[in-house]
Amino acid sequence: MVKKTAFFLSFFIICMILVGCHSGQKQDDKMIFRYNEASGITTLDPAFASGQAVIWACNLLYNGLVDLDDSLRIVPAIAKKWEISEDGTTYTFTLRNDVYFHNTDYFQFAKPRKVVAADFVYSLNRIVAAEVASPGAWVFQNIARNNDGTPCFTALNDSTLQIKLTHYFPPFLGILAMKYCSVVPHEAVEYFGQDFRRFPVGTGPFQFQLWKEGIKLVLRKNPHYFEKDENGIQLPYIDGVAISFIVDKQSVFMEFMKGSLDFMSGIEACYKDALLTKDGTLQDKYLDQINMMTAPYLNTEYIGFLLKNDGSNNPLLIKEVRQALNWGFDREKMVRYLRNNIGFAGTSGFVPMGLPSFDAQRVAGYNYNPQKALELLKKAGFPNGKGLPPIPISVSASYLDLCQYIQHELGKIGITITIDVQQAAQQREMMRSYRLPAFRGSWIADYPDAENYLALFYSKNLQPDGSNYTHYINNQYDALFEKSQTVLNDSLRNDYYTRLDSMLMEDAPVMLLYYDKVIRFTQKNISGMNPSPTNMLDLRRVRIQK
Repeated sequence: MVKKTAFFLSFFIICMILVGCHSGQKQDDKMIFRYNEASGITTLDPAFASGQAVIWACNLLYNGLVDLDDSLRIVPAIAKKWEISEDGTTYTFTLRNDVYFHNTDYFQFAKPRKVVAADFVYSLNRIVAAEVASPGAWVFQNIARNNDGTPCFTALNDSTLQIKLTHYFPPFLGILAMKYCSVVPHEAVEYFGQDFRRFPVGTGPFQFQLWKEGIKLVLRKNPHYFEKDENGIQLPYIDGVAISFIVDKQSVFMEFMKGSLDFMSGIEACYKDALLTKDGTLQDKYLDQINMMTAPYLNTEYIGFLLKNDGSNNPLLIKEVRQALNWGFDREKMVRYLRNNIGFAGTSGFVPMGLPSFDAQRVAGYNYNPQKALELLKKAGFPNGKGLPPIPISVSASYLDLCQYIQHELGKIGITITIDVQQAAQQREMMRSYRLPAFRGSWIADYPDAENYLALFYSKNLQPDGSNYTHYINNQYDALFEKSQTVLNDSLRNDYYTRLDSMLMEDAPVMLLYYDKVIRFTQKNISGMNPSPTNMLDLRRVRIQK
């Protein structure tokens, strides 16, 4: 049985909640956590959980089979345990029997609706369904097929789910922690249709209350959430979440400093020097007012070079030119002065700090050596940059200062860089259609395995369906990459990963900038928000001190 409540009743309830949000409390002393999402939220359907803003919201609303802890270990969620066959192709999950879907003001079940294995079969099939067109369909590219062509997601009974792969794929459990793989009830999806994006029903620590798009999104505590802390206290601790959508970054900073927001993530040029010293520590005057937390972030920032030979006079097709660009600027200085030390200079491989295969000793990247850059330019036929055509780099406005720094530094050794500032969406579209000779890019881990980074340079991942934006093709790299995915031993597989990363650094299809850091600011009365390497927003254990 399904029912919708009257809109005005719900609106009145939310107004009462929002009245108290300025002080962090409702009038009846409820604790509401407030943050801003400047980039906006386009959907609350986990099938479309692409981009940090949507992923964060979906993490509050939904659960999957497994999760990642702050150390990137795979831990149980709705699956309390699992078994993997000896050949690594069959995963059998045993589900908890105390997980229930939300009853919201907009959608209610006649009786408590327990999650069963068939719900995962429905939810995972939905991700690969052509009519849904989920951007997450790629996560199940290694799923085996039944005789009728359907994916091998099977409910053996209400509490047992089995998934079969075509071949051993080491990152698979980590992939299942992605928000795409969350469980949803077929009743609500079928009832709302495309409007499920606006009226979500999940199992997570918070459930949907109201969304006035572009203005406010409010979630309230799930009173029947299945997780408890180590003392047996039910999670989450807080009573709700209020998300605003202020676009101007300076205004967000001012709202945070006024205490109207509890949390602020990342650092922007418009306020970085107000908050941080050049060494990346919090300014003394804010030590009694603000908490600041940092951690390595699985995000590599880089300049990508298009290696597709289209017949034009593209100097980036010459390896020595790409190597010269890499040696020609000081990443340490760039991070120190333009990022206030929020990040780590990208002087090793493409795989970032925080993953087991990261090895700065074994993977030799590029540091600052202008003399070596000049030697390489001469070897390429451009002594002191003479005769070298200008190299255009496409960048969005947020990263303009970094590219201007690189432009200035490379200009000292005779390399002319031109900067093409574009809207981020337009830049992404042109990058994916191979229309940019060089572009500023970043890769944030979808799952905690170096394969996720190294796959960007696998030739079978060329566009339009893959993520090989540089059009890098190397048969030796492909063969070694494929071999790495057959190795069951983690240590041996990481050895393959470091060899692949070293090969990339030699061929230089990219110019690394830095490995990012998670940086978070909270008000002093907020606790329980430890940052993770994936920069996931997890509010289950957050407390607000009165």
